[in-house]
Amino acid sequence: MRQPSKDQSGAIAPSAFQPLSDASAAPKKRQSPLRWGAGLIALAFLLVMGFLFTSHSVQVTVIATSEPDISIDGLAVPFGSRYLMRPGDYGLTVNAPGYYPFAETVSVTREDVQVFEVVMQPLPGRLTISSVPEGARVLIDGESIGRTPLDQAKVDAGEHELTLEAERYQTLTMALDVEGRDRQQQLSLSLEPDWAEVTVATAPAGATLLLDGEPSGTTPATLEILSGERQLMLQLATYSDAVIDLSVVAGQPQDLGTLTLDPAEGLLQVSSNPSGANVTLDGEFLGQTPLEIAVAPSRDQRLVLSRPGYRRHSEVINMAAGTQDQREIRLRAQLGEVRFEVSPSNAVLKINGKARGTGSQTLSLPAFEHTVEVSLDGYATTRGKVTPRPGLEQRMAFTLQTRDAARLAAIKPQVTSALGQTLLLFNPAASSRSEFTMGASRREPGRRANEVLRPVKLERMFYLQTTEVTNAQFRQFQSEHNSGQIEGNSLNREHQPAVQVSWQQATQFANWLSRREGITPFYRETNGIVTGFNPSSTGYRLPTEAEWAWAARVKGEALQKFNWGDVFPPTDKVGNFADNTSQYVTGRILNGYTDGYVVSAPVGSFPPNHNKLYDIGGNVAEWIHDVYTIPSANSTLQVDPLGEQSGDNYVIRGASWSLSKLAELRLSYRDYGQAGRDDVGFRLARYAE
Repeated sequence: MRQPSKDQSGAIAPSAFQPLSDASAAPKKRQSPLRWGAGLIALAFLLVMGFLFTSHSVQVTVIATSEPDISIDGLAVPFGSRYLMRPGDYGLTVNAPGYYPFAETVSVTREDVQVFEVVMQPLPGRLTISSVPEGARVLIDGESIGRTPLDQAKVDAGEHELTLEAERYQTLTMALDVEGRDRQQQLSLSLEPDWAEVTVATAPAGATLLLDGEPSGTTPATLEILSGERQLMLQLATYSDAVIDLSVVAGQPQDLGTLTLDPAEGLLQVSSNPSGANVTLDGEFLGQTPLEIAVAPSRDQRLVLSRPGYRRHSEVINMAAGTQDQREIRLRAQLGEVRFEVSPSNAVLKINGKARGTGSQTLSLPAFEHTVEVSLDGYATTRGKVTPRPGLEQRMAFTLQTRDAARLAAIKPQVTSALGQTLLLFNPAASSRSEFTMGASRREPGRRANEVLRPVKLERMFYLQTTEVTNAQFRQFQSEHNSGQIEGNSLNREHQPAVQVSWQQATQFANWLSRREGITPFYRETNGIVTGFNPSSTGYRLPTEAEWAWAARVKGEALQKFNWGDVFPPTDKVGNFADNTSQYVTGRILNGYTDGYVVSAPVGSFPPNHNKLYDIGGNVAEWIHDVYTIPSANSTLQVDPLGEQSGDNYVIRGASWSLSKLAELRLSYRDYGQAGRDDVGFRLARYAE
């Protein structure tokens, strides 16, 4: 360092001032880049710390079997399996292969730890199904999705019930777990046949096979027969029919072996004058004339004809196998005289419904019970019965009284119920055939074992409803009644017959209608259950089996086989049966017949029968009053039979929209049950007095 100069006296002498040049001036102060970087780092640190101190841990859990792609709208800092997010709303989007995209707004709160669980919904699976046989109907949870082979059908993921149905095969039902996620699953299934092979041969060969009344080939043969109870009939010219009742189990073949056919019975046409004679062959009752009977070949048998009031006819017959013959027999009357004293003198005298003149007279009549009727306008009709005795004159006096005219007027030719139903009056005793034979001959094609021949006689007048009870009428009794539908075809329209009605409901409806009209109910009820009946009541009821058969079959002296006549199959629209349009509902049809209705028709849609009754042989089968029984083969004559007071099952008569076979369309066909069915309805009846 430079020292300042001193004078000799020791005083400090000032130096001359000399300014520094620009070059020698002190340098200016500069900002350091490190200081700027440090500032930015500090600011970033403060922001990060602020974010960290104000953010919360959010975990997004995705339920899916494939790797998800998670996208969050807004600031979300991944931190391992979590995200750091400040409170607020964020758009969350998740995509995963095989699943529907997920998009939703989530709200982050101030809680320290939050979890959002996303359950991804899998896409439908693709189902491919093949089957043996092809063409099987495929149902998922009861809904049809097509027929096999089925390719790439989309089915929601999860547990389902898979069902395969095919005609003549057993239905297959199984649990199916559909993976979904647009994955393809393939199934190859085989249906078990619903039939068994039945092998049969005959000696001699060449017999025609009828399975449940339908032609099915000739012997020897191996038939594929559906499971269940079946009837196999073998027919060959000049040989007797052979009938085999089969119980067929699917997959279990049967070999019936070789059946030796017996020589055919002879056919004998028996008629009598007068007709209606009882016919027995070797003591077995076969029916009433006119009648075709089967006669065992090459042996003597006694033919007997009997009719009350006529001498018994007896002869021995012997017929060769397969031959035909006829007998026309005139019965000789056993006569007795009856003196009829009639007042007023112009009153008409009728015997068995036929006028025999007016006033008092003496008549020679056959020695059996006759119905006598004396009538005159303005007077009450008087009836009686008389059985003439040969060699002994009898006397009957009839005096008509006008005070009974009111009672006569009360018996009207038809009545109308409180629901508007029309019931017609029938008086079998006044007809030419009050006594007739129910059932069918064993040789009649389609005849069932429960159609045993038995003689009956109707004497009481009765009313019978012209149509079946409709849904609208039955709903007056049970407003909630629903007859249902089949394959989309309604059975529940107002004018269709009421079905799904049990025998108990039908009889309770009859009692309800009787009480509504102030009539003593016909049926006895205990705790709301019908337990019996009162035969003296004139209340509404179901028709007896004999009444139904008489109204459906008796036409003059003849007994009709079908409601349209005696020729099968029908050619015109004569009733509602399982026709060509019903195949997808019933599975069986009357080939070549079309009536225009898939299921039941409105009542009265077809022409009435000879007694002005509609649908008595079709549309729906009908509940009958009688307890179901199978009569014995040698039944005695029953008059106005009502059957047992109660039982487990009741008779059903008549064909329906679901029936098509020859056996089922015959008017002698009998069925039974107690629960409601979709092809069984009913019509009402009541006694006139």
